[in-house]
Amino acid sequence: MIRKCPNHGYFRGEKCKCGESGKLVLDDERTERMGRFLSGALRHFPDDLGLAMDQHGWVDMEVLLDVMLTRYPWASAQRLIALVESDVKGRYQISGNKIRARYGHSVNIELNFPENDMEFLYYGSSQEEGEMIMEMGIRPVRQRYVHLSTSYAKAVEAASFHSENPVIFKIEAFDAMNNGVNMMIVNEFIVLSEEVPPEFLQIVGS
Repeated sequence: MIRKCPNHGYFRGEKCKCGESGKLVLDDERTERMGRFLSGALRHFPDDLGLAMDQHGWVDMEVLLDVMLTRYPWASAQRLIALVESDVKGRYQISGNKIRARYGHSVNIELNFPENDMEFLYYGSSQEEGEMIMEMGIRPVRQRYVHLSTSYAKAVEAASFHSENPVIFKIEAFDAMNNGVNMMIVNEFIVLSEEVPPEFLQIVGS
Protein backbone atom coordinates (compact mmCIF):
# COMPACT_ATOMS: atom_id res chain seq x y z
CA MET A 1 0.00 0.00 0.00
CA ILE A 2 0.99 3.63 -0.39
CA ARG A 3 0.59 6.16 2.38
CA LYS A 4 1.63 9.80 2.82
CA CYS A 5 3.71 10.93 5.77
CA PRO A 6 3.26 14.60 6.76
CA ASN A 7 7.04 14.86 7.19
CA HIS A 8 8.53 12.70 4.42
CA GLY A 9 5.88 12.39 1.73
CA TYR A 10 4.78 9.17 0.03
CA PHE A 11 5.98 5.77 1.22
CA ARG A 12 5.03 2.09 0.89
CA GLY A 13 4.03 -0.08 3.83
CA GLU A 14 2.39 0.48 7.18
CA LYS A 15 4.76 3.08 8.62
CA CYS A 16 7.18 5.71 7.38
CA LYS A 17 10.86 5.51 8.35
CA CYS A 18 10.08 8.09 11.04
CA GLY A 19 7.35 5.91 12.57
CA GLU A 20 4.37 7.90 11.25
CA SER A 21 1.50 5.83 9.85
CA GLY A 22 0.41 8.71 7.63
CA LYS A 23 -2.68 8.83 5.43
CA LEU A 24 -3.71 6.01 3.08
CA VAL A 25 -3.43 6.94 -0.62
CA LEU A 26 -3.67 3.54 -2.38
CA ASP A 27 -4.36 0.07 -1.00
CA ASP A 28 -2.37 -2.97 -2.13
CA GLU A 29 -4.78 -4.04 -4.88
CA ARG A 30 -5.03 -0.60 -6.47
CA THR A 31 -1.28 -0.07 -6.19
CA GLU A 32 -0.68 -3.30 -8.12
CA ARG A 33 -3.33 -2.58 -10.76
CA MET A 34 -2.11 0.97 -11.33
CA GLY A 35 1.50 -0.22 -11.43
CA ARG A 36 0.78 -2.87 -14.06
CA PHE A 37 -1.04 -0.34 -16.20
CA LEU A 38 1.80 2.18 -15.92
CA SER A 39 4.40 -0.44 -16.86
CA GLY A 40 2.47 -1.46 -19.97
CA ALA A 41 1.75 2.12 -21.01
CA LEU A 42 5.30 3.45 -20.61
CA ARG A 43 7.35 0.37 -21.50
CA HIS A 44 5.50 -1.87 -23.89
CA PHE A 45 2.37 -0.65 -25.73
CA PRO A 46 1.89 3.16 -25.64
CA ASP A 47 0.48 3.13 -29.19
CA ASP A 48 -2.30 0.72 -28.21
CA LEU A 49 -3.44 3.24 -25.60
CA GLY A 50 -3.21 6.24 -27.93
CA LEU A 51 -0.18 7.71 -26.16
CA ALA A 52 2.32 9.74 -28.20
CA MET A 53 5.79 8.78 -26.92
CA ASP A 54 8.81 10.82 -27.96
CA GLN A 55 12.20 9.36 -28.87
CA HIS A 56 13.36 9.43 -25.25
CA GLY A 57 10.30 7.65 -23.83
CA TRP A 58 8.37 10.66 -22.51
CA VAL A 59 4.58 10.93 -22.72
CA ASP A 60 2.21 13.70 -21.66
CA MET A 61 1.15 13.09 -18.06
CA GLU A 62 -2.34 14.56 -18.48
CA VAL A 63 -3.04 12.38 -21.52
CA LEU A 64 -1.79 9.32 -19.63
CA LEU A 65 -4.04 10.18 -16.71
CA ASP A 66 -7.06 10.61 -19.01
CA VAL A 67 -6.46 7.10 -20.44
CA MET A 68 -5.96 5.69 -16.95
CA LEU A 69 -9.23 7.22 -15.74
CA THR A 70 -11.21 5.40 -18.43
CA ARG A 71 -10.10 2.12 -16.82
CA TYR A 72 -9.72 3.16 -13.20
CA PRO A 73 -12.19 5.95 -12.26
CA TRP A 74 -10.56 6.10 -8.81
CA ALA A 75 -7.19 7.15 -10.30
CA SER A 76 -5.97 10.73 -9.87
CA ALA A 77 -2.92 12.89 -10.48
CA GLN A 78 -2.06 12.64 -6.78
CA ARG A 79 -2.21 8.84 -6.86
CA LEU A 80 -0.09 8.69 -10.01
CA ILE A 81 2.55 10.91 -8.41
CA ALA A 82 2.36 8.82 -5.22
CA LEU A 83 2.99 5.64 -7.22
CA VAL A 84 6.08 7.15 -8.85
CA GLU A 85 7.58 8.87 -5.80
CA SER A 86 7.11 5.89 -3.47
CA ASP A 87 8.66 3.34 -5.85
CA VAL A 88 11.86 2.17 -4.15
CA LYS A 89 13.15 0.77 -7.46
CA GLY A 90 12.92 4.17 -9.15
CA ARG A 91 11.17 2.74 -12.20
CA TYR A 92 9.55 5.99 -13.34
CA GLN A 93 10.49 9.63 -13.76
CA ILE A 94 8.39 12.81 -13.85
CA SER A 95 9.69 16.05 -15.36
CA GLY A 96 7.25 18.96 -15.62
CA ASN A 97 4.13 17.62 -17.34
CA LYS A 98 5.95 14.59 -18.78
CA ILE A 99 6.42 11.06 -17.43
CA ARG A 100 8.48 8.06 -18.57
CA ALA A 101 9.80 4.69 -17.48
CA ARG A 102 13.49 4.76 -16.62
CA TYR A 103 14.16 1.21 -17.86
CA GLY A 104 12.52 -2.05 -18.93
CA HIS A 105 11.33 -0.91 -22.37
CA SER A 106 10.45 -3.25 -25.20
CA VAL A 107 9.50 -0.33 -27.49
CA ASN A 108 12.28 1.15 -29.62
CA ILE A 109 13.40 4.34 -27.91
CA GLU A 110 16.69 6.13 -27.24
CA LEU A 111 17.12 6.86 -23.55
CA ASN A 112 19.35 9.79 -22.62
CA PHE A 113 20.65 9.19 -19.11
CA PRO A 114 24.16 10.27 -17.99
CA GLU A 115 27.14 8.20 -19.06
CA ASN A 116 28.20 5.41 -16.70
CA ASP A 117 30.98 6.41 -14.30
CA MET A 118 31.72 3.01 -12.72
CA GLU A 119 34.78 0.99 -13.76
CA PHE A 120 33.17 -2.39 -13.07
CA LEU A 121 29.59 -3.59 -13.45
CA TYR A 122 27.93 -6.99 -12.96
CA TYR A 123 25.37 -9.20 -14.65
CA GLY A 124 23.67 -12.39 -13.49
CA SER A 125 22.35 -15.19 -15.67
CA SER A 126 21.29 -18.82 -15.51
CA GLN A 127 23.88 -21.57 -16.06
CA GLU A 128 22.50 -22.27 -19.55
CA GLU A 129 22.47 -18.62 -20.56
CA GLY A 130 25.95 -18.15 -19.11
CA GLU A 131 27.54 -20.45 -21.69
CA MET A 132 25.95 -18.47 -24.52
CA ILE A 133 27.03 -15.16 -22.97
CA MET A 134 30.68 -16.27 -22.83
CA GLU A 135 30.50 -16.88 -26.57
CA MET A 136 28.27 -14.03 -27.79
CA GLY A 137 28.27 -11.44 -25.00
CA ILE A 138 25.28 -9.90 -23.22
CA ARG A 139 22.49 -8.95 -25.60
CA PRO A 140 18.90 -7.80 -25.02
CA VAL A 141 16.25 -10.44 -25.63
CA ARG A 142 12.81 -8.97 -25.00
CA GLN A 143 13.92 -5.50 -23.97
CA ARG A 144 15.47 -2.52 -25.71
CA TYR A 145 18.53 -2.49 -23.43
CA VAL A 146 20.34 -4.96 -21.19
CA HIS A 147 20.18 -4.16 -17.48
CA LEU A 148 23.54 -4.28 -15.72
CA SER A 149 23.97 -4.12 -11.95
CA THR A 150 26.22 -1.71 -10.10
CA SER A 151 27.23 -4.33 -7.52
CA TYR A 152 27.81 -8.06 -7.26
CA ALA A 153 25.05 -8.36 -4.66
CA LYS A 154 22.49 -6.63 -6.90
CA ALA A 155 23.42 -8.92 -9.81
CA VAL A 156 22.81 -11.95 -7.59
CA GLU A 157 19.50 -10.51 -6.43
CA ALA A 158 18.31 -9.79 -9.99
CA ALA A 159 19.39 -13.19 -11.36
CA SER A 160 17.88 -15.10 -8.44
CA PHE A 161 14.40 -14.33 -9.76
CA HIS A 162 15.17 -16.60 -12.73
CA SER A 163 17.76 -19.08 -11.46
CA GLU A 164 18.52 -20.82 -8.16
CA ASN A 165 22.22 -21.02 -9.03
CA PRO A 166 23.05 -17.95 -11.14
CA VAL A 167 26.29 -17.23 -12.96
CA ILE A 168 27.65 -13.76 -12.17
CA PHE A 169 29.74 -11.86 -14.71
CA LYS A 170 32.07 -8.97 -13.94
CA ILE A 171 32.14 -6.37 -16.70
CA GLU A 172 35.16 -4.21 -17.55
CA ALA A 173 32.91 -1.19 -18.09
CA PHE A 174 35.53 1.49 -18.79
CA ASP A 175 37.34 -0.75 -21.29
CA ALA A 176 34.04 -1.49 -23.03
CA MET A 177 33.11 2.20 -23.18
CA ASN A 178 36.55 3.10 -24.55
CA ASN A 179 35.82 0.63 -27.33
CA GLY A 180 32.51 2.17 -28.33
CA VAL A 181 30.01 0.46 -25.99
CA ASN A 182 27.49 3.00 -24.70
CA MET A 183 26.45 2.66 -21.06
CA MET A 184 24.01 4.88 -19.17
CA ILE A 185 23.51 5.04 -15.41
CA VAL A 186 19.81 5.00 -14.51
CA ASN A 187 20.03 4.93 -10.73
CA GLU A 188 22.35 3.64 -8.00
CA PHE A 189 21.55 0.03 -8.90
CA ILE A 190 21.11 -0.15 -12.71
CA VAL A 191 23.17 0.74 -15.78
CA LEU A 192 21.77 0.26 -19.29
CA SER A 193 23.64 -0.84 -22.41
CA GLU A 194 22.61 -2.02 -25.86
CA GLU A 195 25.02 -4.96 -25.57
CA VAL A 196 28.31 -6.00 -23.99
CA PRO A 197 30.77 -8.02 -26.14
CA PRO A 198 32.30 -11.16 -24.55
CA GLU A 199 35.87 -9.78 -24.42
CA PHE A 200 34.83 -7.45 -21.59
CA LEU A 201 33.34 -10.21 -19.42
CA GLN A 202 34.65 -12.66 -16.85
CA ILE A 203 32.82 -15.07 -14.56
CA VAL A 204 33.31 -14.18 -10.89
CA GLY A 205 30.64 -16.32 -9.24
CA SER A 206 28.38 -19.30 -9.86
